[in-house]
Amino acid sequence: MLSSLLHTAEIQIKGRPMRTGLMIGASDGPDGTINGLIKIAQEAEAKGYDNVWMANIFGLDAISTLSLLGHSTKKIGLGTAVTPTYPRHPTAIAQQALTAAAASENRFSLGIGLSHKVVIEDMLGYSYDKPARHMREYLSILGPLLKGETVAFQGDQFKVNNVKLDVPGATHVPILVAALGPVMLKLAGELADGTVTWMTGLNTLGDHIIPGIGKGAASAGKPTPTIAAGFPIVLTNKVDEAKTMIDKVLSIYGMLPSYRAMLDKEGAAGPSDVAMVGDEASLRASIKQLKDVGVTDFCASIVAEDTETYQRTFDFLAEETA
Repeated sequence: MLSSLLHTAEIQIKGRPMRTGLMIGASDGPDGTINGLIKIAQEAEAKGYDNVWMANIFGLDAISTLSLLGHSTKKIGLGTAVTPTYPRHPTAIAQQALTAAAASENRFSLGIGLSHKVVIEDMLGYSYDKPARHMREYLSILGPLLKGETVAFQGDQFKVNNVKLDVPGATHVPILVAALGPVMLKLAGELADGTVTWMTGLNTLGDHIIPGIGKGAASAGKPTPTIAAGFPIVLTNKVDEAKTMIDKVLSIYGMLPSYRAMLDKEGAAGPSDVAMVGDEASLRASIKQLKDVGVTDFCASIVAEDTETYQRTFDFLAEETA
């Protein structure tokens, strides 16, 4: 029975049209100010992009920023990719997410993740012990709150007594979990609506990520999950130079253990080996491969040395979306 459900889910995933979104915040863009990002989101909407995704690192808060972008646009989807869970209680992030949904007329998706031990434990002082248990308890509270339910939960890490949120105008917030390992993929499939990946190559997506989360969703009787895959991308004829630049700009991602594990699984030495770099034909072929493997949302992080290259890549992706 389960194998039949998984086969059906695979067909449904690969049969869905792939949405193209612009990823902001993972690397420097042309203008990272609030006003600059609003302008980028409005231009992306006008050019036909399906979504704007925002990383949450050590700069602008992604949920707050996307609330402003949502209030300044009309139809483009918005999502965090991703906001770390440990620094925010699930009731607090639920309230933020519902506010972002209300500000954007329910175009907001909440991407969350565990972050990394070096950030959570070494920098912020939280225990990073039992991260999967942390996420299970977190989702057990967050999911019902986002559906308007009253939550009473007693766990090892969280205790919530009869909490209910009521945010006017907010009706639905999909949850995407940054899941890479088998346990987290199963958990995301069971308790969330999908996953957001980064530094995860095409083969790893097809052989590991998509089947893993699909199995979790099928076992819980849930719809086929959203697969939002983030990739660095640049349209250029100077491939070697661009790859060197990507490895330099995104070098930290080649060292963090969870991303390093995914790069190793792919057989990639560094970020540039999973990046999309090349001319129009090369990028078009790479994007088609993502769709063919079952990615539902392509999160394009344009990594360019100059404004002209950035804009050329931006326009190319818009044309491919149309």
